[in-house]
Amino acid sequence: MTAPTPPTPPFRDPHLPFAKRIDDLLARLALDEKIGFLHQFVPAVERLGIAAFRTGQEALHGVAWMGPATVFPQAVGLGATWNTDLVRRVGEAVSAEVRAMRARDDRVGLNVWAPTVNLLRHPLWGRNEEGYSEDPKLTSAIATAYTHGLRGDHPTYWRTAPVLKHWLAHNNETDRDTSSSSVRPRVLHEYDLRAFREAVEAGAVAGVMPAYNLVNGRPNHVSPYLREHLRAWTDEELLVCSDAGAPSNLVDSEHYFDTHEEATAAALLAGVDSFTDHGTDSSKIVARVKGAVAQGLLTEADIDAAVRRQLSVRFRLGEFDGHEEPGAFDTPEHRALAREAAEQAVVLLKNDGVLPLAPDTRIAVVGLLADECKLDWYSGTLLHRSTPLEGLYERFGADRVEFAEGVDRVRLRTSTGAFLHVPEADADDEVRGAEGALDPALLAGRTDLPPLTTDPVGTELALVDWGDDVLTLRAPDGRYLSVAEDGYVRASADQPGGWVVQETFRLEPHGNGHLLRHLGTGRHVCVAADGVKVAEEDAEVLELVVVERGEEAVARVAARADVVVAVAGNDPHLNGRETEDRTTLRLPGHQERLLRAARAVNPNTVLALVSAYPYAVDAGSLPALLWTAHGGQAAGTALARVLAGDVSPAGRLPQTWYADDADLPGLLDYDVIGSRQTYLYFEGTPLFPFGHGLSYAAFSYGDLMTRVTGDAVHVSFTVTNTGEVTADEVAQLYTRAVEPSVPRPRRELVDHRRITLAPGERAELAFEVPLSAFEFWDVAHGRWRREPGPYDVMAGASSEDIRLRTTVRLDGTPAAPRAVRERGLDGADFDEQSGVEIVDRARTSGDAVTAAEGRTGELIYRDCDFGSGVTGLTATVSGEGTVEVSLDGGPVVAVLTVAEVGGPYDYTELGAAITAEGLHDVRLGLRGRVRLAHVGFSG
Repeated sequence: MTAPTPPTPPFRDPHLPFAKRIDDLLARLALDEKIGFLHQFVPAVERLGIAAFRTGQEALHGVAWMGPATVFPQAVGLGATWNTDLVRRVGEAVSAEVRAMRARDDRVGLNVWAPTVNLLRHPLWGRNEEGYSEDPKLTSAIATAYTHGLRGDHPTYWRTAPVLKHWLAHNNETDRDTSSSSVRPRVLHEYDLRAFREAVEAGAVAGVMPAYNLVNGRPNHVSPYLREHLRAWTDEELLVCSDAGAPSNLVDSEHYFDTHEEATAAALLAGVDSFTDHGTDSSKIVARVKGAVAQGLLTEADIDAAVRRQLSVRFRLGEFDGHEEPGAFDTPEHRALAREAAEQAVVLLKNDGVLPLAPDTRIAVVGLLADECKLDWYSGTLLHRSTPLEGLYERFGADRVEFAEGVDRVRLRTSTGAFLHVPEADADDEVRGAEGALDPALLAGRTDLPPLTTDPVGTELALVDWGDDVLTLRAPDGRYLSVAEDGYVRASADQPGGWVVQETFRLEPHGNGHLLRHLGTGRHVCVAADGVKVAEEDAEVLELVVVERGEEAVARVAARADVVVAVAGNDPHLNGRETEDRTTLRLPGHQERLLRAARAVNPNTVLALVSAYPYAVDAGSLPALLWTAHGGQAAGTALARVLAGDVSPAGRLPQTWYADDADLPGLLDYDVIGSRQTYLYFEGTPLFPFGHGLSYAAFSYGDLMTRVTGDAVHVSFTVTNTGEVTADEVAQLYTRAVEPSVPRPRRELVDHRRITLAPGERAELAFEVPLSAFEFWDVAHGRWRREPGPYDVMAGASSEDIRLRTTVRLDGTPAAPRAVRERGLDGADFDEQSGVEIVDRARTSGDAVTAAEGRTGELIYRDCDFGSGVTGLTATVSGEGTVEVSLDGGPVVAVLTVAEVGGPYDYTELGAAITAEGLHDVRLGLRGRVRLAHVGFSG
C-alpha cells in the first residue's frame, strides 16, 4: 500500500496570501532558528526545506563585486541624465544580470543594496559618486525609476528586492561612525526624509539600510524615525539591513551602549531586521541576541517581527514558489544601453562654438584620464572598455588623433647611485581579464611576482600627483607599484584600488633627496638585499631624477593640433571615496599644469572633466567645457560621439558647481536652511547652477498656462527646437513662495521632463503639481502647512535659466503665533539658531539642544503668544551650564543655572520668574554643556 502524500504546508501554498503563509512558517520555526535569521547570512532550515539566504548584493550601477558585469555610469552620472525612463531601463538590465549571475553562482544575492539616495548636499563628500542629486525631488524621481527597474514588472514576484541607502542625513566620511548630523525639524522633513519617502511611497522599495553616522546625537541604527516615519509611509513590510559592522560600532566606537547585548536589542527594537556584522560568521550576532533574550531585553515576539519582514522579502522574490525571473547577461541590448546612458550623462557646461568638432579636425588628446576607463568601489569587472582616446581614435581615425598622457617620467636613484628597477613580469593568464589586461582583483595579494630591485640604469616610471601629495608610480608595461602583505614593492596592480589602497605613495623631502612613504601601510620604502620593501626603519633616501615633465609632452602634441581635448578628473579610489572626503574643489596641481601647458600653445583647448564630483575650474579661459561622471564601459565612445556631434549633449547638472572653496559650508553643517546650502538656498554666484547644461540645438519656451484645482496646480507650456539638429531638452519646472513668513527656497524643483525634438518640432508639456509641494514644516505647530498667498511658477532650462514665469495665488492656513502657555517650546523647534547642536534627549527618542563645543549657543523662537500674561517659566535641562532668557532682543530677563547631577539623560526641571504678555520673540542663550529639552510657561 502506498503511503499517502503528506499535505502541502500552508506556507508552500501559492494560492494563499503572503501574510498567512508567513504566519504559518513563523509558527513552524523554533526560536533558535528564528534567531539565525537575524544575521546577514541566514542558514538553511533543512527540516522545512528552506534554503540558505543572504541579504545584500551591491548593484549601484551594475552588479558589483561578483566579477564581470555590464558597467553603467556612476549613480551621479545617471542623475545627470535627468531621464527616469532611461534609469528604469538600466535598473531592469541590472536586475536581469543579477538573476542571470545568480543562476550560475548562488553567492549572488537577490536582495540588492541600491540605490543610494543620500542627497549631495556637500560636494566634498567622498561618496558623491554614489548619489543622484542635491535635490530631493530629482533624487526621488531617479531612485523610483531605478527601483522599479530592479523590482521588475511581474504582478506578484520581484526580480530583485532593492534596499535604499543610507538612512539618514549621511553626507560625510570624516569620522562617519562617530559624527552626528545636527538636523533641525524643517531640514529633516523638507529635505532629508523626502528623498526616501517619495521612493518608498512609489511601491518598489523592499527596505532601507541605516547609515553609520548619528543624527541628533543618536545612531541611525537605533533611530526612532524607522518606526515613526519610514514604516508609516507604506503598508508593505520593509526590511532594514544594517550597514557592515555598524551593530558593533554601537558599543566599540560610538560607546552608545555598554554591552553588545543592549546594543543589539536596541537596534532590533528600533527596527533593524538583518545584522551585517563579522562577515559570514553569524555566531557573534546569534550569541548577542540570545544574551539579550536571556537578560529580558528581547522577547520572541520582537524577534518574530524582524523575521516576518525578512520572510516577506523572500516570499516576494518567489523563493517559496519555485519562481525564477528570466535573466540576461551582457546582451547587445545591455551594451547599447550602457552607451546610451553614458551619452545621456554628458553635460556640456560651456561652448563658444568650438564644438562639435568637424570630421577633419586634427585632435591632440591629453591628460591623465585620456586613456583611462576608471572603475569605482561599487563597479563590476569590465567586460568591455572604452577610453576617451579609444573613442576618438574610433570616431576620427588614428591618423588625426595624437596622444600625450602628461605623466612625469622619472627614475629613482638610491644612496648607492643605483636606480630602482622593475623586473619583467611573467603574468600568466590567471591574472588577466577578458581582454588580456591585468585584472587588479586577480593580482591582489600576489607575492610570486618579483619585487623591485636596483641596477645601474633603473626603470623609467610614470609619476602622477593626484593632489594632497598622493602619488602613483607606474611601470612601462602599465603595472602600478603596489605593496603586498609581505611588505615587498612590486609592479603588480592594473589600477589603484581596494578597501585600503596599496598603490599610493608620498615623497617627503629629506636632506638632499626624498623618503618615499607608502600610504597604505604608513611605512617608508627601503632597499634590502632581497628586494625593495617597506619597513619601519632603514628608509632609503632617494633622488628624483626627472626624465621628462608631463607638460612638455602635452605642449608638443598640442602645438600640432587644431583642437586639444584635455581629459582631467579623478581616480575614484583616491582623494575622495568611501572612508575619505575631499579637501578642496580645485583640480590637482599636476592636472592644472597640464591644462595650462595645452592652453599656452593652443587656445582651442577643450576641457573634458571625467569625475565623480564637481570641480572649481577657470571656465572663463576655456572655449568649451564638458563634464561626465565615470561613464562605465562605454564612457570613451559616448564622449567621442558627443564631441563629434553625433549626439547633442543634454545632461544636466544634478548639483550646484561652486566657484570656490569659500562658498562651501562646513562639511558637518547639515543645516541647509541656516547656512544657505544647495541651489535651494545658496545666495552667491555659482560656477554653474543646478540643472545647467547646454546643447548643440536651441530651444524656445512659450504658452505658459496654469490652473488651480482642489488638490493640484496644473501647468502646461510648449518647448520648440529652434536649432538645426535633433536634440534632447530637459524642461524644468520650479516654484517659489513670493511672500514667505519663514525662509523658503529661492526656487524649488517640482517636476521635469526630458524630451527629444527634431528641428522645428514643438511639444506641449503638461504637469500636475500637488498642492502639498507648496507646503513647509511649521515648527511652531509641528505640522505641514501651506501659507496662503502668491507663488511663482517658473519653467526653464536650469534653476537660473528661467524662460517663463507666472504667479498663482493659493489658499492655505495663515501663520498663527506659538501658543506657549499651552505647548511651551521644544528646544529643537527653533526658528533660527547659531552655535547650537541638536542632541538626543534619551537613547530611544526625543531631541534636546546644546551649545556646540567652544561656542555660545543662541536660539530664537518667533511670535510666541503669552496671552494675557505669564509669571514664570520652567526649563527641562541636564548637563551643566546656564540658560539665559530674553525677549525681542532685549536684556536677559531670567537665568537658569544647571549644576551637573548625573549623566546627559538625567533631566531636571528648573524654574524662574518671568513677566510677559502678548506676542514676543523668545531668545535663549546656552552656555556650557547644558542640554535643553523644553521650556514651559505658567501663570
